[in-house]
Amino acid sequence: MKLTPARKKIFETITQAIGVMGDEKEVAQILKSYYEGYCDEIIYDNLGSIYAVKKSKIKDAPKVMVAAHMDEVGFKVGEILKDGTLKFSETSSGIWEQTVMSQRITILTKDGKKIKGVVDAIPPHTLTPELRLKPMKTKNMIVDIGCKSRKEVEDLGVNIFDSIVIDGPFVELNDGSRLLSKAFDNRYGCILGVEVLKALKNVELPCDLYIGADVQEEAGLRGAITATNMIKPDFAIVLDCSPATDMGDNKEGFGYLGGGVLNRFVDGAMIAFPELLKWQRKMCDKNKVKYQYFLSLGGTDAGAIHRSLDGVLTLTHCICARNIHTSGSIIDLNDYEGAKKVLISMLKNLDSKLITKFKNERR
Repeated sequence: MKLTPARKKIFETITQAIGVMGDEKEVAQILKSYYEGYCDEIIYDNLGSIYAVKKSKIKDAPKVMVAAHMDEVGFKVGEILKDGTLKFSETSSGIWEQTVMSQRITILTKDGKKIKGVVDAIPPHTLTPELRLKPMKTKNMIVDIGCKSRKEVEDLGVNIFDSIVIDGPFVELNDGSRLLSKAFDNRYGCILGVEVLKALKNVELPCDLYIGADVQEEAGLRGAITATNMIKPDFAIVLDCSPATDMGDNKEGFGYLGGGVLNRFVDGAMIAFPELLKWQRKMCDKNKVKYQYFLSLGGTDAGAIHRSLDGVLTLTHCICARNIHTSGSIIDLNDYEGAKKVLISMLKNLDSKLITKFKNERR
């Protein structure tokens, strides 16, 4: 299996967009360009989350929210030094510090310019044995964009708190069966939302579909709260990309590339609804799609959505990736295609009767 050129462009464009938490506008604008023509309207919350709305012809149809998050882990410019180099802000990045040194970076300025650079690294032969073994903190790292003075940096348009991402180009691996890029957490969900919306363009649904992406998930599920309050869904499906633990032939953890959709029974933010997990497994079986049981110490936007309003029936519909929160995350294309097939099938079946049945199982 391999992506067509048109689909490859969608994957590449969305993963390569820059959207560090709190500065996701570029991603939202790209998603808007893909949503147009496939929905009845596009709505935003006041933090910047974006949703395409596809209305049902059924009167008083239930509202189904399909939520990804568009933000990615990254840094902010914290200080511009006299010699033209930069330092990271000490705000949380979500990135393990030992993966950062010598990486190439891109700065997104307030006026939309993209400035290339690198995180400097000291050659090992100039370090003492003690320093070689000592972990380097990002607060002590230097970013070099080729400038010789603070004025040259400012003339480029770089300012304090501009976004910085570690570069991670989109690459097809093993003849396209696996995909490598930065930000699959969670541009997986953003891409899937676009492709599902397109696939349903001429399909009449038994629900009003709100499909889109939240901001600031990595900063504490913030956009999920405001977006849920805006939509007031009867049912929510959260799309996210979770950590695989199968590297090095590990057979003891959860999350195997190629293992299928994640039947996520508990994580750090939500205890899953058993009846919804059962339905997800049933839909996977019906569509001949693999699934795997999954547990995580992390969380998704489901953690905020299911606790909103008077409680929202919420199901996660995730796949796993290797190396999340780095510039080199890898997903399996079969996992993605399976998740897409099952999600489309779910949305075609989510009518008032089924949602009421799920609600009654809570009583």
